[in-house]
Amino acid sequence: MPMKTDHLPLISELPSLGPQALQDVRRALFGRVHPISSCQHLRRKIAWKLQAAKAGGLPEAVRQLALSIARQTDLRARVSNNVRSRQENAIPPELAATVRVIHPGIDSRLPMPGSLIMKNYRGRHIVVKVLDDGFEYDGRHYTSLSTIANQITGTRWNGFKFFALDKEVRHGR
Repeated sequence: MPMKTDHLPLISELPSLGPQALQDVRRALFGRVHPISSCQHLRRKIAWKLQAAKAGGLPEAVRQLALSIARQTDLRARVSNNVRSRQENAIPPELAATVRVIHPGIDSRLPMPGSLIMKNYRGRHIVVKVLDDGFEYDGRHYTSLSTIANQITGTRWNGFKFFALDKEVRHGR
């Protein structure tokens, strides 16, 4: 979608914009709102896009080349600290990292498919396996972490918050 540069703020004006104004600017630049409502995160994304537009951005051929290289490269992803158990149920070293290939369209807050998300909740050791098309918990397939969190707690939860995956975005996986 072509970017409309009419009425876009300067980068220096971004700190003064509130959440709704930032989402409006993001919609104008990217064609849709962002699922993360963190103002700081939105400001960074918008500033990046404005700078890239001013500098001309990457040529499409270079973007496609980078994506083709990334899809063919194995990546080593570590299991994040927020899922390591601090009790005697520590993650075995062989499960502490997984090697995978990039799959387009996967939420960047999620670990790579094949990873395990672990959480201790009220004395229970919860283990969720990340699949290509969802999650596996307690031998059943789920399409969302929120559904699993609801199943575990009996109350509505944001799945990323329940499993502490929302912090991954701030620390830059």
